[in-house]
Amino acid sequence: MTVRPARSVPTALAAAVLTTILLAPGTAAATPAAPPLTAPAGADVGADPALVADLRGDLEEYLLARGEAEHASAAGLSVSLPDQLETIDVSAGTTEFGGSVPVQPDALWQVGSNTKAFTSVLLLQLEAEGRLSIDDPVSRWLPQYPQWHDVPIRRLLDMTSGIPTYDDQPAFLTDQAADPLREFTPEELVGYAVEAPATSGYSYSNTNYVLAEMVIERVTGTGYANQLSARLLVPLGLRDTYYRSHLYPPGIADRMPAGYYTRTDEPELSPLVGQDVSRTSLSWARGAGAILSTTADMTRWERALYDGWLLPPQQQAELLSLVSTATGEPIEATGPGDPRGFGLGVAQMTDALGTFWFYEGETLGFRLLHAYFPESGLIVAMALNSRPDEDQLGALATRVYETVDAHGALGPASTGAGA
Repeated sequence: MTVRPARSVPTALAAAVLTTILLAPGTAAATPAAPPLTAPAGADVGADPALVADLRGDLEEYLLARGEAEHASAAGLSVSLPDQLETIDVSAGTTEFGGSVPVQPDALWQVGSNTKAFTSVLLLQLEAEGRLSIDDPVSRWLPQYPQWHDVPIRRLLDMTSGIPTYDDQPAFLTDQAADPLREFTPEELVGYAVEAPATSGYSYSNTNYVLAEMVIERVTGTGYANQLSARLLVPLGLRDTYYRSHLYPPGIADRMPAGYYTRTDEPELSPLVGQDVSRTSLSWARGAGAILSTTADMTRWERALYDGWLLPPQQQAELLSLVSTATGEPIEATGPGDPRGFGLGVAQMTDALGTFWFYEGETLGFRLLHAYFPESGLIVAMALNSRPDEDQLGALATRVYETVDAHGALGPASTGAGA
């Protein structure tokens, strides 16, 4: 199973979708009308011990087979089964390559572009409150970018804006490698893309989500971090999910394992190859990819996201509306003939496991993949502490799915992921 959006609705919602409280401009942030997800971290108590052992074995086998090639020493996994509040959380490996300190199930990981769904939900909540429309042109909120005046916010979120990504620009990569602790402002990041050639169709762009972050701040008059905390992290009880636009303090950063950059196809970043980049600045990613979380918190977040706890029905449908990553044109759902689709910060795929929602996010030194299988209700989140040339995290996800299914945890009728 290959489960990455390029580069690297149609699903049934919960029977009762709870609507977001609508507030007038200038009032406090809207609170999702959903119960907080407060299951204890590491809650494999009561889970089938054999399933727990086999899931841990899946991680250990991956590290044994792929750890050296990918320069990965640590793996984390959380499994959320339908109708169970507790998650099954396991880990394997050590906090640094060649080290001896075991990584813990409640370790923090850089979630990378999984951050994008948080950013999209914030914008969709603002739309539900009548404070913007995702069909507003960028120029309504960010008139300083006239070259993109007619690009709707929706096209930022579904990657069809035509705006190139700043992190493919050699000047940006050179500046990032020269000072990994540099704090990039949103304006600086967007500036690397302003003169770059426009793209067409579906084209993955982190610039889109930095612009989206800037729109959120312009509309609300407060920082992105404040909106994220008040609207999502606190109401949902995501106590192990953090956002900083630059450097994380030691009390948070020290919960991460080392993270290794080992790619060889970005020559400008060659000074970072083989280095632990876990404590460098995430200001280069911001609202496109700077969140830290545990795998357990990520499965709880995905449960709220896909079950429709965060948005009214109209905005939930917008979140899950797809464009084909092959053509950039709207599609109802993926299928064998068009297997990859991108929504507003989420992605859908059809492969041998069926049709499911997913995202793999990457930073310089981490990968975190989540997948949601609507037919069974299974959600998994898994992470590794390297960014290599050859990534087989999708194969690990397939193995985890098969392990859960083999233990009968998906129910007697599970034959695929379903649509």
